[in-house]
Amino acid sequence: MIPNKLKRGDEIRVVSPSRSLSVVNQANQKIAIDRLESLGFHVTFGEHCYESDEFHSSSIESRIEDLHNAFSDPNVKAILTSIGGHNSNQILKYLDYSLIQANPKILCGYSDITALGNAIYTKTGLTTYSGPHFSTFGILKGMEYTIDYFQKALMTDEIIEVKPSDFWSDDPWYLDQDNRTFIENNGWYVINESKAEGVIIGGNLCTLNLLQGTDFMPSLKNTILFLEDDELTFPENFDRDLQSLIHQKGFEEVRGIVFGRFQKKSEMSREILKKIIKSKKELDTIPVIADVDFGHTYPQITFPIGGKVSIVAKENESKIKILQH
Repeated sequence: MIPNKLKRGDEIRVVSPSRSLSVVNQANQKIAIDRLESLGFHVTFGEHCYESDEFHSSSIESRIEDLHNAFSDPNVKAILTSIGGHNSNQILKYLDYSLIQANPKILCGYSDITALGNAIYTKTGLTTYSGPHFSTFGILKGMEYTIDYFQKALMTDEIIEVKPSDFWSDDPWYLDQDNRTFIENNGWYVINESKAEGVIIGGNLCTLNLLQGTDFMPSLKNTILFLEDDELTFPENFDRDLQSLIHQKGFEEVRGIVFGRFQKKSEMSREILKKIIKSKKELDTIPVIADVDFGHTYPQITFPIGGKVSIVAKENESKIKILQH
């Protein structure tokens, strides 16, 4: 099930299924609202999206109510998550998946929202999207690439040929919008050469792994995994998280892996990632591409969880084409 695409004039509802919107300062919220309105959208907010407790989140009941209201409201055409966090998996067993299935629409977010997006896809067949949060649109500079791929994924049906960004950043933009550091992008690199086509599953690796052993874990059959992790990971931790995914039933039917760019604090260098991948015999025969523009650095693409993708992993000639989204 692919939701209807966005068009100018559509209403986008902001909800907080993980961390509260109250953690985003008012100035950055205004930038995000202005940015989305400049793209032609009408922005509204869930009733409980600003509620906050000692975990900088809100009750399960509040988060469920806002999600159900967003899916059931016929005026809402897309749902953007406020920001990531740590606890969207708390709400999975309380969601009314029949309501979501009867009212298919765009859901977009990343990081902790990986649990929610993959669970909804698994339980309903609805394609969801790993892409910018509402808070992401509060970034003042360097947003052109992110906006371009957001529009391509959510406003068109065309095949999306992903290209590397010209530059990237890994700085706390939310603390200082004026003093930013942009780094020239050297492009993707290939760990295993080959080519494949399959269904995209994934997002944040440690969050996806929270679904293991549950009814919310998507099938790995005929998939291309898009995986990333943030500054809280480190090589040893990432290694065991990846190994845990490899141990899942059906992993032998995974057709390829695409890794998003790691944050600097993770200390995941090219050499270390290559060593980790080459140590796993299960990955020997599938294509592996790394340093693609998604994850916790900026800018980022928007990709469909449940969409179809074709990848060619070949040094200096790699290609990623999102065929259905």
